Amino acid sequence: MVTTDWKSDLRRRGYRLTPQRQLVLEAVDDLEHATPDGILCEVRKTASGINISTVYRTLELLEELGLVSHAHLGHGAPTYHLADRYDHMHLVCRDCDQVTEADVELAAPLVDQLRERFGFETDMKHFAIFGRCQDCTAKAAKAADAADAADAGEAPETAAQPEAAGD
Repeated sequence: MVTTDWKSDLRRRGYRLTPQRQLVLEAVDDLEHATPDGILCEVRKTASGINISTVYRTLELLEELGLVSHAHLGHGAPTYHLADRYDHMHLVCRDCDQVTEADVELAAPLVDQLRERFGFETDMKHFAIFGRCQDCTAKAAKAADAADAADAGEAPETAAQPEAAGD
């Protein structure tokens, strides 16, 4: 668990650390990149009476207070993580949905070019790059090799069959 003192953080901003807020913060911390539905499932392990609107309202407040941050990692609901973690962008595998965190410094040349050409200041904390992770790339390459081998094996058989039929 992160060493953040949520109680002090909230009190400094004029809020209390209610049981619901604590449960949501703990779920976000444990799950790292979780949708509100995933957070609800985690929270309900401890407090079955909490509903999805409580989770959404709590996440909205916690984000306004700078305790959590969200990113859009696909077409569905945003995912949330603690805001005090290092700034990172997200590498999202389209095959297995794995999310890998990458240091935003990797995108520094892009950020610099966007600033120079367009005067645009980027928010890399919400940046997601979609593609294929290393494991899925390897699986796809094996599948492609197997398909190529099967195609190569079928071609001679197809050519041999008409000759055998003509005899």
